[in-house]
Amino acid sequence: MDLTQITESLQRDAVWVVFMNVLMQQVGLPVPVVPTLLMAGSLVLGAGQMASLLAAAVLASVFADWLWYLAGRAFGYRVLSGLCKLSINPGSCVTQTEARFVRWGLASLVVAKFIPGFSTVAPPIAGALRMSQVGFLIAAGFGAALWAGLALGAGWLMRQEVQAAIAYLDRNVSTAVTIVVAVLALWLGWKLWQKYRFGRLSGLPHITPAELIDALQAPAPPLFLDLRGPVIVAQTGHVAGATVAELDFLSDAVGNWPRERPIVTMCACPGDATAIEAARQLLAAGYLSVRPLKGGYEAWLALESAQPRG
Repeated sequence: MDLTQITESLQRDAVWVVFMNVLMQQVGLPVPVVPTLLMAGSLVLGAGQMASLLAAAVLASVFADWLWYLAGRAFGYRVLSGLCKLSINPGSCVTQTEARFVRWGLASLVVAKFIPGFSTVAPPIAGALRMSQVGFLIAAGFGAALWAGLALGAGWLMRQEVQAAIAYLDRNVSTAVTIVVAVLALWLGWKLWQKYRFGRLSGLPHITPAELIDALQAPAPPLFLDLRGPVIVAQTGHVAGATVAELDFLSDAVGNWPRERPIVTMCACPGDATAIEAARQLLAAGYLSVRPLKGGYEAWLALESAQPRG
């Protein structure tokens, strides 16, 4: 099917095409929805058609967000951990996103659609944190209307340019396909490089949970930083002996801690990503001994559970 046929299909079934594209993208599939919205906007013939397209986009977006919200409400941090594991870059763990979501509150749902990656993780975080469902749906709907409305409006305002671009691509399909493939290859290469780089940075010396328990009982115990996200902290409670910290505010967590005293960082994400990043930042700030906890919270919890009860 060439671009002319795609355009004709969009003209004929614009509402359903927009609805399905937005729905698939918002559930997490790699669908390029913004170009679809721009193209649909460029084909609008009247205010009624624009309203129908906007309603379809908002309905699809809010429905997908609501499904993620329910998943987060039902399964909590396990959903977030699953999203983290699906990422091609382990360093992009959602722990930092959780912390920022808590700071921004409902406003984060309004801007979520404009931040790559945040759009998918924000709804399950809202559900896991038991955000009001009514407030969630209102904020998600407002954010979706703003996002889709801007894309459709931009397509309408630049309708001549969009149609000219479609005509050019239709005349040069092979060139367009080559460019798209090249861009996708560059993106994939960049992501794989990030994954490789993270693997090399993960070579920091770690500390095992058993070693940490012994260290915490020593006369000069290490500062134990708990970098888990607010969702898992709220659901599982605080870890005894640990100081809750955020990656964005490490200096507040360590305070006036002497730089020669040891520090242990712990998170609940694949590859100990956040704990490793925190350790790297603290080492760069001049702290002499900073080690991530090997296996993170799950390994710590497993050892704690295996300890004999007095």
